[in-house]
Amino acid sequence: MQTLGFAMCGSFCTLDKAMEQLAALKEEYGLLPVMSDNVYKTDTRFGRASDFIEKTEELTGKKVLHTIAEAEPIGPKHLADAMIVCPCTGNTLSKLALGITDTPVTMAVKSTLRVGLPVIICLASNDAIAASGPNAVRLMNTKNVYFVPLRQDDPVKKPFSLVADFSLLGETVRAALKGRQLQPIYR
Repeated sequence: MQTLGFAMCGSFCTLDKAMEQLAALKEEYGLLPVMSDNVYKTDTRFGRASDFIEKTEELTGKKVLHTIAEAEPIGPKHLADAMIVCPCTGNTLSKLALGITDTPVTMAVKSTLRVGLPVIICLASNDAIAASGPNAVRLMNTKNVYFVPLRQDDPVKKPFSLVADFSLLGETVRAALKGRQLQPIYR
């Protein structure tokens, strides 16, 4: 059975969707959970950090990796066959595009890419068609980086926002493991 890294960033309003996808993927893959500092430590109106940690560890059967040092060996030790970032914030997206490795999630991605394995981005960003836009395009043109197809979630009230169609994560992973980008990328 293949193993997927599953890294979560602080798009708190989409963490429930991410948990649904984590549960769906566990039927087909082993899962290695990674959380950003914000997800690991921050309680919000969308849920308590401890509840997300508990649910993640229950679903995966593994402790959440939540430090840079814990995430670094993922690639070199081949702990995962691919890395998913779900949800991926505009902040993390931009750091990845610029090679900034200062969180457990960015380290998990760097560690995976440095050994030539696929990274799947499940974006949820309020500025993806604004400040983060050039970084999204840069990553779309980066070898071994794949995007879950995107849509505008509210073009009237949030005209610069893009969110992945979380229901397409499994299909995107299967395509990425074969070296293909699921199309169309914008729906």
